[in-house]
Amino acid sequence: MSEDFIYHKNPNFSNRYISPKKLFFFLQENYRNCITKIGTSTLNHPIFKFSFGSGKLKIAAWSQMHGNESTATLSMLDFLYSLEVDFKLKSKLEKEISLDFIFMLNPDGSERWTRRNALEIDLNRDFNQESSLEIKILKNLLQKENYDYALNLHDQRTIFTTDGIHPATLSFLAPSENFEREITETRKKSMSIIAFIFNKLSTKLPNQIGRYSDEYYPNSVGDNLTQMGIPTLLFEGGHFQNDYYRNETRKFYTIALFYAICGMVELNNSTTNFEDYFTIPENIETHYDIIYRNVNLNTDFPCVLDVAIQFREDYNNGEEILFTPIVVEVGDVGKKKGWKEIDCTGKFFKSAKKFPKLNEIQNFEII
Repeated sequence: MSEDFIYHKNPNFSNRYISPKKLFFFLQENYRNCITKIGTSTLNHPIFKFSFGSGKLKIAAWSQMHGNESTATLSMLDFLYSLEVDFKLKSKLEKEISLDFIFMLNPDGSERWTRRNALEIDLNRDFNQESSLEIKILKNLLQKENYDYALNLHDQRTIFTTDGIHPATLSFLAPSENFEREITETRKKSMSIIAFIFNKLSTKLPNQIGRYSDEYYPNSVGDNLTQMGIPTLLFEGGHFQNDYYRNETRKFYTIALFYAICGMVELNNSTTNFEDYFTIPENIETHYDIIYRNVNLNTDFPCVLDVAIQFREDYNNGEEILFTPIVVEVGDVGKKKGWKEIDCTGKFFKSAKKFPKLNEIQNFEII
């Protein structure tokens, strides 16, 4: 089954930004019989659970816990669209699994393109406190059903690579359940699925699949679910070369979702080949979006330095996000690389100010 999937992009959602209203209208128009309203957000946006299949293997999944991380939502839409094209595969999956998927757990943050919810709470650090309505909705779902697996779906920043050269386009984690990062049976089950995904996908996405840090966070969702005995997989969608709108990432994320489900069906709660998890390279923080090298400032004394830029993603009430260049480091940036590097030797630094201002919008040109 794992070789049968052919990716098709849902043509109704072409941008990284997804309007909650557009998403909810689409779900009601196309999957009315599959969705259930399971609560409302702080600002009274509906939160829907999509249910797929009637099989014995039970899976819970959720997207956009962080509102500015939309790849998983898009990938789930692409996954469903791809299955509509392949009715035979869809029928086969429906008999094998029962998937409950929360589209856009944080619709308030998603609408504003912010990480946190309307009360500025990070939902992924609210598992114990339960200060947010949204985390209560998720926990209520998880407590009602006896799920075999959980998928905690996120995006990660462009700073990560697998080897200092290739971007970590996808990264995975079997969350820890204690500070010692003990390799428990529950973690082994998650590791087995991640190893399955890696072994299937690494030839299609060579050198661009990483392993996320397994530092233990006692208030995070994945760590607590693992502690409760639910094998949980963390997905992180990252950078792909020259693809800040993440169309390629979206494609591989969708394929990875399919492989995850196939692995769950085939392994059926076993820990087969869990050791392969540790062959996946761990994420390392090596890159900025842009580095200007050898910038000669217009100072009264000789001053040559590097300037590192990171794009801030802003939503401007349109249909897509904007990328605003922010100065994040000034000085010797020799230990880091840029996805784009500009050698400024012999060029003129043009700016209203004598020097670039840290943590502010780029205020200069290189001529």
